[in-house]
Amino acid sequence: MSQISDRYNPEEVEARTYSWWEENGYFKSQDRSTKPPFCIILPPPNVTGFLHIGHALDHTIQDCMIRWKRMSGFNALWLPGTDHAGIATQNVVEKELKKENVTRQDLGREKFLEKVWAWKNQYGDRIYKQMRRLGDSCDWERSRFTLDEDVSKAVRKVFVSLYKKGWIYRGQKLVNWSGPLETAISDLEVEHRQVKGSIWHIKYPLEDGSDFLVVATTRPETLLGDTAVCVHPEDERYKSLIGKSVLLPLMNRKIPIIADTYVDKDFGSGVVKITPAHDFNDYKIGKTHNLPFINILTKQCRLNENAGPYKNLSVQEARKRILEDLKKQNLLEKEEPHTLNVGHCSRSGAVVEPFLSEQWFVKTEQLSVPAKRVVESGTTKIEPESWTKVYLHWMNIIEDWCISRQLWWGHRIPAWYCQDCKLITVSETTPHECEHCKSKNLNQEEDVLDTWFSSALWPFSTLGWPNETESLKTFYPTNVLVTGHDILFFWVARMMMMGLEFMRDVPFRKVYLHGIVRDSQGRKMSKSLGNSVDPVEMIEKYGADALRFSFLAHIHSGKDFKFSEQRTEGYRNFMNKIWNATRFALGALQDFEVPKEGTKALPNKANISVFYQWIIRKLALAESAVEEALEQDRFSDASSALYSFVWYELCDWYIEFIKPVINGTHQEDRKATQLVLAQVLNRTMRLLHPFAPFISEELYQKLPIKNQACIVDQYPNVRLDREFLAVATDAAALEVDVVKEVVSAIRNIRGENRISPAVKINVRLSPLDGETQKLLGNNRQAIMTMGRIEDMVIGEEGSLSKCAVSSVSVGPSQLKVIIPLNGLVDIEEEVKRLEKNIEKLGKETAALSGRLSNENFVKNAAEDVVETDRKTLELGKNQLASMQEALLRLRS
Repeated sequence: MSQISDRYNPEEVEARTYSWWEENGYFKSQDRSTKPPFCIILPPPNVTGFLHIGHALDHTIQDCMIRWKRMSGFNALWLPGTDHAGIATQNVVEKELKKENVTRQDLGREKFLEKVWAWKNQYGDRIYKQMRRLGDSCDWERSRFTLDEDVSKAVRKVFVSLYKKGWIYRGQKLVNWSGPLETAISDLEVEHRQVKGSIWHIKYPLEDGSDFLVVATTRPETLLGDTAVCVHPEDERYKSLIGKSVLLPLMNRKIPIIADTYVDKDFGSGVVKITPAHDFNDYKIGKTHNLPFINILTKQCRLNENAGPYKNLSVQEARKRILEDLKKQNLLEKEEPHTLNVGHCSRSGAVVEPFLSEQWFVKTEQLSVPAKRVVESGTTKIEPESWTKVYLHWMNIIEDWCISRQLWWGHRIPAWYCQDCKLITVSETTPHECEHCKSKNLNQEEDVLDTWFSSALWPFSTLGWPNETESLKTFYPTNVLVTGHDILFFWVARMMMMGLEFMRDVPFRKVYLHGIVRDSQGRKMSKSLGNSVDPVEMIEKYGADALRFSFLAHIHSGKDFKFSEQRTEGYRNFMNKIWNATRFALGALQDFEVPKEGTKALPNKANISVFYQWIIRKLALAESAVEEALEQDRFSDASSALYSFVWYELCDWYIEFIKPVINGTHQEDRKATQLVLAQVLNRTMRLLHPFAPFISEELYQKLPIKNQACIVDQYPNVRLDREFLAVATDAAALEVDVVKEVVSAIRNIRGENRISPAVKINVRLSPLDGETQKLLGNNRQAIMTMGRIEDMVIGEEGSLSKCAVSSVSVGPSQLKVIIPLNGLVDIEEEVKRLEKNIEKLGKETAALSGRLSNENFVKNAAEDVVETDRKTLELGKNQLASMQEALLRLRS
């Protein structure tokens, strides 16, 4: 046992402690073990990325789980990895090349990929270093990268297998397209922004020239690709026109008037333009009615030869010219301002265009069926349960998955085109000849796979599949996946489909979903708002444990998390409180004789006081509450139970209770006190470890009773600690609770009446029953010492004139704490102060009561606001009654 410094220095402790853990191999798991396995696969962050606040929340939850399970006797594997992030990484490297006026096309595919690998090798481990700062206890020797050769082998095997089953095919469909990147992108890479625009009402002349139909659009340039106008089949205004034609404005191309129930006849004119090649809804209409698909855009999102005189213009340039020409021809009826929700590419910032192109797709109809069944049956549970319905809804309306991207960085699609017979050969290895005609004239597909394709295999590809490894046998299926609800469909659903198809089992037993991190006002974090938070900066400012605790104490599954720096600062104060209390305790344990039984050592029954029993009983309650909460993933409840025990019971009260004994001369009592203190501290550090690993390990190593390391010691629970916890009784704990509440009441009266803590006071305690009177008598000295009391009478309440009174109720014990105020305060001034406060609080309560009696307010205000107001009103009424009683006593 050694002394510790006056102040806690997180930076110094964290760096040293993490290195020590890693050097000693405490994060490692075993492929073969007698311990039950517990496995979490880390959602792989982008290799381009920095640790952002969302990662910090996500990783803190996982690390808390893995540390708890490791300490609970499990063979715990937390497998880390990074994602090659096709678009993001290629974009970063292309930007670097642009500074040298070089494009990837200038370099060619091979040379460009060499540049990307060089960048990855230089910067790819950056996020791992930041994860270590947070305390992530991953099995680093098992870390994977989505382009590792063994993962690539798995990707090729899956692709070939699905292709041969007819579940992967190549076809022309509408996709999200980024012009600057010249690639299809996923829905997750589309950011929707509110943009001020217009709705233009355009006249489409009937073919016979007798009239025209008015069509409203927010994208007038797309009319160049219109192949029909559509009305509702039951719209009486247009029934006679169905089957006839209109002339497409500016192009004079004849297009049909069709009918479909898709059209809302009560919205606008009831006529909509159909552009199958540039709108997802129109695409479906086009397929249903067998319409032509006219693509008007190039891959760079400029207008192509189908746009006639508008060829080579950008979309914005074409829009301007088309509107001018419509006006000239008197075909633009009106323009109205309109706020649009426009999709933008998250990488390039450009507007995303629906674009018709040849892509590779996975058929999801058959794959989705077992992925639905396992969730419906509860084989895999989604938490919170409300997201189960969302998952099943998505799976019921799932469409084929576009898996190709027009990039160079990524898993190149293992398909080869024969230049002679024009057929495709798909193979896990590079073929030497066409499997159809034996020609050697083969060219590999240029496209790469969507990043989500390799990520979908992550739970088994990282464990060695397709080889039958010991890792796979031991750790698959994994136990839990922790991730944000925003990728439930993009990633979780796809892992479910692939796991069931290739492993014949679910990839995880439970999915724990959390929301996104918002600022303290509930706004989404963004550069434009300037409200983004750098977790590494928070760690440097307050320490990793404070940041972790701020997450765990306020996280609720499925709900968005409001981050508050002020709250993080508060948990830094909590860490300081733990440090300072332990520093005092270690001073009190300087001459403590460490028992050879270690944590099994029990205090002598003859020296057991009610105060020792009280802290042991509170420890038992904390152990039970924390375990129950962790079993149910209620991290905030576990954190709250720990915080309450450590701050209020151990640090604030127990240490104060034992100071007289520690500083006293009764050696047997002192030894018993030291033993209980040492045992409680040992268990406290172990309880804290999954939540605040750095400070708990540092202080654990200074304790007189300890094992090798806190990180691998047993996690406390009431079963393991049965003998030690049996020392305490409920009766003893209740007795001290009464003492604590009496002392708190005395201190509160001092504070409310501005009586200096240095002034000794007279107190009357008036119990309502004999048992409470006896209890108070047994603890007379403790109450007088901690309450700084000159004289204390236990008995009748007597006259309450010019007295401060506080009622105390703990279990069956009820009493009044009475303090005569004469000579301690200026009674007249106190009366004035109370009158002023009563008037102020009365007005506030009346206003609040008026607001809550307003039906419109209660109906329209947020539920939590109304509930808070009701609680505030109730509290205000109680305070008002209490102050009025106090005023009557002072006036009597």
